[in-house]
Amino acid sequence: MTKKIIVSTIAEESRMALLEDERLAELIVERTDSDHIVGNIYKGKIRNVLPGMQAAFIDIGREKNAFLYIGDMEAKSQTQHSGKQSLTVGQDIVIQIVKDALGVKGPRATTHITLPGRYVVLMPTVDYIGISRRIGSDTEKHRLKELAEKICPPGMGMIVRTVAEGKSEEALRKDIEYLANLWSSLLARAKRSSAPAALYRDVDLVIRIVRDYLTPDVTELIIDNHDAFHRAADLLNFMSPELLTCLKLYEQREDVFSFYKLTEEVEKLGERQVWLKSGGYLVIDKTEALTVIDVNTGRFIGQTSLAETVFQTNLEAAAEIARQIRLRDIGGIIIIDFIDMEQEHHKQAVLDSLETHFKKDRTKTHVIGLTGLGLVEMTRKKARQNLETTLYAECPCCKGRGHIESPETICLKIKREIRKKCAQHRIAESLIIQVHPRVADILKKDLVKLGEEVSRTLLLEAVPTMHDEAFCIIHQKE
Repeated sequence: MTKKIIVSTIAEESRMALLEDERLAELIVERTDSDHIVGNIYKGKIRNVLPGMQAAFIDIGREKNAFLYIGDMEAKSQTQHSGKQSLTVGQDIVIQIVKDALGVKGPRATTHITLPGRYVVLMPTVDYIGISRRIGSDTEKHRLKELAEKICPPGMGMIVRTVAEGKSEEALRKDIEYLANLWSSLLARAKRSSAPAALYRDVDLVIRIVRDYLTPDVTELIIDNHDAFHRAADLLNFMSPELLTCLKLYEQREDVFSFYKLTEEVEKLGERQVWLKSGGYLVIDKTEALTVIDVNTGRFIGQTSLAETVFQTNLEAAAEIARQIRLRDIGGIIIIDFIDMEQEHHKQAVLDSLETHFKKDRTKTHVIGLTGLGLVEMTRKKARQNLETTLYAECPCCKGRGHIESPETICLKIKREIRKKCAQHRIAESLIIQVHPRVADILKKDLVKLGEEVSRTLLLEAVPTMHDEAFCIIHQKE
């Protein structure tokens, strides 16, 4: 599988597209004025402690207080044998944001600080060493574990990242020394700062791409901005000079996303329905608590038996579902309704396929399995605001319902309102009814009859600029 990364950067926005075998696999969009604060470290002040919820709310100097689950703190403290933690209102505390504010909820925080580098992640508040599960060789895992134990600062922990595979002790040591110095500077800044205060802000998207996404299997990193290109080059020259050859500056006039035919793909991400090559399709619906994905055969009629047609559609759907979840950055609880399969080996094959495709996903996922109703349950870690939140706003017409009241429904509302007014109030003999043209087409059929019923002259006026659900009843003066 070939990988290519396309980066487009302007003053207001940065976009990254990850292509796998020339097909869009991941997309990140960050606006300059966005509210992304995952990874940021703050010295906050505790404003409220709720023992019954095992929670504390921390003022970090933003519109919404951060939510801290005390149970996480206690679990970490037991790991370090330091006893149970106690929090009091007004106390200062150093926290890191692990989840952006979503809807009415404030950002989620932790006291378990992590500082990511190129090859390792430093965990200064816990004494634990971990090795990436994506490193397949047990021999290499053992080598890296020994290196980590040798170079890890006393009393701290670290995670060795996938890109550290095959790297020397010197490369890992340089990474860990930089991160340890960074932690020392953060602690010094915390001592002299008054809460609430930002101690550390995670790096911008371009630097994160070099740090987190540029693995040896990436053949090209294409950037369309001179400043971003040189910053990426400087970082690579310091961390991984062997990867400098894949870095390229895009200098053509045409937008880089358009040149690589990504613009249309990005626009499709707002669609509810996703077609499969076979003729089947997916329907993706989101609720506040979970995301539901429905699989349909659509135009696919197969060539053998019904069971085989269903099985092939579900296999293709599993691959596309994994892709769409990564692309749209869907997190939380996900329910997938595959087409019903009778044979157990078909069900298992589809589950295995789903898990295989999610191995490409950098975000932690867990396919739980089939429910009694034949639905697939899975979860995916949700940290940042997803792509939908960034690119789209609630529809002002339907207010997020996904539908509006039909013209027939609006006509009935108007009739009830006119009957009510004529029965309870002394009103003009002539009324003007203003509605959208679609409603007017329905209402005009019964207008004369309604006028006779209420003993009024009813005049209809179609107003194209009106909302489909809106109407206005005007008393016409004599």
